[in-house]
Amino acid sequence: KKNHFQEITTRRLGTGLEITCVAWDASWIDAGARIAIGMHDNVIQVLLLNSNSQLQSIFAGWLEHTVPKSVAFTQHGNIYIFGLYDGNVVKMNAADGVILSEHCYDCCRGCTAVSLKKELVVIDNATNGFTLYSLDREDPIRYFVTEPQSVPIPKQVAFGEESKIIVGGSDNGSMYLFERRTGRMLEKLAHSKTGLVQTITVCPEIFAFCLP
Repeated sequence: KKNHFQEITTRRLGTGLEITCVAWDASWIDAGARIAIGMHDNVIQVLLLNSNSQLQSIFAGWLEHTVPKSVAFTQHGNIYIFGLYDGNVVKMNAADGVILSEHCYDCCRGCTAVSLKKELVVIDNATNGFTLYSLDREDPIRYFVTEPQSVPIPKQVAFGEESKIIVGGSDNGSMYLFERRTGRMLEKLAHSKTGLVQTITVCPEIFAFCLP
C-alpha cells in the first residue's frame, strides 16, 4: 500500500484569492495549533486547528497598503508580517489582530527567514543577494552579496546551524552559504551553469534545494 497524505479539513478563506504565505505555531499544546495565513488581497488571518481537526477563526484583518509575502509567529504570542512590494513590516497581536508596531525596510522584498532566537530576519533583496535586519529595527545589519540578479524571481533564504549561517538560492544554478556574523561567503554550491534555485530547506545536517 502506498503512503499518502489524508485531508483532515478544508476551508475557503476570504474572497478566494491567492494565498501568499503560511506560518504554523504548535506552541498552544492544550488548545491546538495556530495557523497564520496571508493573501494577495492584503488579508491576514489567524486560525486555530483544534483537537477535533477543525479550523476556527481567531481573527481576520486587512492591511491597507501591504500585501503579505511572509509571516512568522514570535515566542510572545505575536506575528510579524513582511510586505511584498513596499518593504513594510507589521507586528501584530496574534490573538486579536491589533497592530503593535510598523516600520519599513529599505529594500524590495522577496522571500524572508526569521530567527526568533536571535530576533533577526534575512531577506532576499531582489537585486544582488540577501540583507540581514533586526526584527524591530529598519536599518540593515549586513549584506550577503551574490552575483547580480538577471531574472526577477523570488529566491528562498534560510538560517542554518542555529542561525550561524545564511543559505540562499539564486538564478544562476547555485546555492550560497554565508557566515552570518561577518557576511563572508563560505561556499557556492553549483548545480549547473544556469537554472533557478528558488526553493531550499535546511536541517541540522543536510542542505536541500530544488530546481524547476
